[in-house]
Amino acid sequence: MTALPLTAPSAANTPYSGRLDDTNAHVRRVALLELADLGDPEYVPEFIARLQDDASPDVRAEAARVLGDWERGDVVESLCGALLDSDEAVREAAALSLSELKDARSALVLLAWAERPEPFVRVSVLRGLRELRYADAFGIANGALADDAPAVRIEAIAVLGWLKDRRALATLAALTAADPQPSVRRAAAGALGFASAADPQVVSALLAALRDAAWQVREQAAATLGKLRPSSACEPLMAALNDAYWQVRLRAVRALGELRDAHAAAPIAALLDHSISNLRKEAALALGELGVRETLAALRQALQDPDPDVRKSARIAIAQIEQTRR
Repeated sequence: MTALPLTAPSAANTPYSGRLDDTNAHVRRVALLELADLGDPEYVPEFIARLQDDASPDVRAEAARVLGDWERGDVVESLCGALLDSDEAVREAAALSLSELKDARSALVLLAWAERPEPFVRVSVLRGLRELRYADAFGIANGALADDAPAVRIEAIAVLGWLKDRRALATLAALTAADPQPSVRRAAAGALGFASAADPQVVSALLAALRDAAWQVREQAAATLGKLRPSSACEPLMAALNDAYWQVRLRAVRALGELRDAHAAAPIAALLDHSISNLRKEAALALGELGVRETLAALRQALQDPDPDVRKSARIAIAQIEQTRR
């Protein structure tokens, strides 16, 4: 990307000149917004100057938001610098603008900030890199999986999940099984969705995660197993139908429907009487995927369910089963 010189024409010769230097921060902020509405890139240096030097955090935060509309090297560098601002709102505004970058060339600027000592900076940089899907970010993201800050590890996992680089699978599987933070284990379990169902290390980690102490990890493990569809997951997923949390049961039902294993039909049919309507709906849909005719009676009974979504799902499942031959 080409950066315009910081000495490009300022707002000095516009009606905004005096207002941008007004002692009232509100006046400066409104003038900044009106100048931004012109959409003229010549004024980008003015916005950068406000981000870097304005005494008001409100004005600096507004400048960070405004600069998100111009993606170029000097802007990205200034937004990275604002991640160190003394005011939290300014830092958050800069991080949001960085998370909306689209040009892969911006990654070159971000990478220079990726190993800063401040966890917030590392998190923000990785979040920006995630959206860019920049292949050369693999090294930084993979290394950040060992970061002391859980939030950094989560963002690094997200980058690797988008990149789908198989070199990360072993570390992601290890995090799924053993990271001390449930939020990290959950993120790692989700990122494994690009693996192969034939990868024993990945499948083993996900099956272990089905027994994790945190229900959110169990839920995500069931969802990822549904994506991968390893045959060895059928029995563990059926066991998960008895999980204490209905959210885990729902994901297990959905995964079993994707696995298409008829052995799961009876325990799933039993969930058509569950008190949670979302679970009854998913059970009906899964039975349609399984196509087992012996579940038709239970599905026809579900046509009387008080929830219209459950009744609709039962009708869909019945139609699917009646079109199959078993």
